[in-house]
Amino acid sequence: MAEVFHRSLLLAGPAGRLEALLWTTSVGEPPLAAVVCHPHPLFGGTMHNKVVFQAAKALHRFGIPVLRFNFRGVGLSEGVHDKGRGEQDDLRAAIDYLAADFPGRPILVVGFSFGSVVGLRVGCEDARARELIGLGLPADYSKFDFLETCAKPKLIVQGGSDKFGSRENVKSVFAAMSEPKRLVIVEGADHFFAGQLEKVGAAISEWLAERHSRSATATGSENS
Repeated sequence: MAEVFHRSLLLAGPAGRLEALLWTTSVGEPPLAAVVCHPHPLFGGTMHNKVVFQAAKALHRFGIPVLRFNFRGVGLSEGVHDKGRGEQDDLRAAIDYLAADFPGRPILVVGFSFGSVVGLRVGCEDARARELIGLGLPADYSKFDFLETCAKPKLIVQGGSDKFGSRENVKSVFAAMSEPKRLVIVEGADHFFAGQLEKVGAAISEWLAERHSRSATATGSENS
């Protein structure tokens, strides 16, 4: 089994330090490096959120190094909440770190809820980000029209009973997206995929397996 490394970090961010956690393994050459963005900071969102953790675990088991971080004003991260504007710069700082630590490696940007708005927008704009995953899109409250011209591969995973992103609105967003794209609806799941988190991990794993050869055998991960 691969040796697993967990590193707690303080990244240089635009509003001060950013608290982060990096998972890596000792086996294989990973096809990607990934960063996962957490849900809304003003409603308790942190990098330890269960959906964020599940996504990170699925990526890590695939052998991909995974960086999670707290947006400004969350945990040990400095600064104050900036309604998704400054948070985009926080994500760019996290991508800077991954690009330096894994030079030449394509980057996968993942985001849940508020983190999906930030992650998908920055991921579409930043040339270093090659693939994108959005989880629990708050499509009832946020615009995703920028995805109409984003030709990067995109996976969207949505709860069928998500109160922040109705099936109708998410399907409308998805229909307008540029290819390539995939939408997975987890039937009966709420915004936080309560009781069905394993289906989020399965959707991510299946998508990755179709796009990349598995770079490592299953690894251990942080306990939740």
